[in-house]
Amino acid sequence: MVTLAWSSSSWLRSAIGTTNDNSRPSDEGTTMLVVAQKKTKKTRKIILKEDVTELGKKGQVMDVKAGYYRNFLLPMGKAQIITPLLLKEMRMEEERIVAEKKRVKEEAQQLALIFETVGAFKVKRKGGKGKQIFGTVTAQDLVDIIKAQLSRDVDKRIISVPEIRETGEYIAELKLHPEVTARVRVNVYAN
Repeated sequence: MVTLAWSSSSWLRSAIGTTNDNSRPSDEGTTMLVVAQKKTKKTRKIILKEDVTELGKKGQVMDVKAGYYRNFLLPMGKAQIITPLLLKEMRMEEERIVAEKKRVKEEAQQLALIFETVGAFKVKRKGGKGKQIFGTVTAQDLVDIIKAQLSRDVDKRIISVPEIRETGEYIAELKLHPEVTARVRVNVYAN
C-alpha cells in the first residue's frame, strides 16, 4: 500500500471544493490515501506465421506477453497481431485448404477404383527350377507396367510389393493418399 501526502493549496481546494469560502488555508497537511493496484498482465492476441518451438504451430491463435511479441516474434516475422480482416482471411484460407484436401482425396479414390477394376498386371520373368524366377519383382517394375498399361505416372515410393521370388499371383498395395489405399493383383509368370 502506498501513501502520498502533501500540504493543501488553493488549487487543491478549488478542485475539491470547500463549503466555507472565507476559510483560510490551514497549515495542517492534508493526507490522501492512494492504494496501488496490482499491475495487469499485458498480453497480445497473435497468430503465428510459422512454427515456433516451445510456442506453437503455424496458423495457431494464442495470447503472448507484449514484450515477447514486440522484441522477438515481430522482428523475426514469426507472428502477427490478430485483426478482424486477418481472421476473415484465415477462415477463407482454411476453407480453401479443406476443399483442396477433399478434392485430392476424391481423386485418389477414383484412381484406386481404376487400379482395382483393371484386373491383374502381368509380369514376365526368366524362369528357373520349378516355380523359381531369376531376380525379384520390384516396385519399379510395377511402376513401369502401370505406365505402359494405364498411361499413369506413379511414384515407386507409394508401392508396397511383397517379396516375389516365385511365379504366381500376389497383391501389391498402392498408398495413394493417407486415407486411400488401392490393392492390385500382380501375376508373375516365367517365359
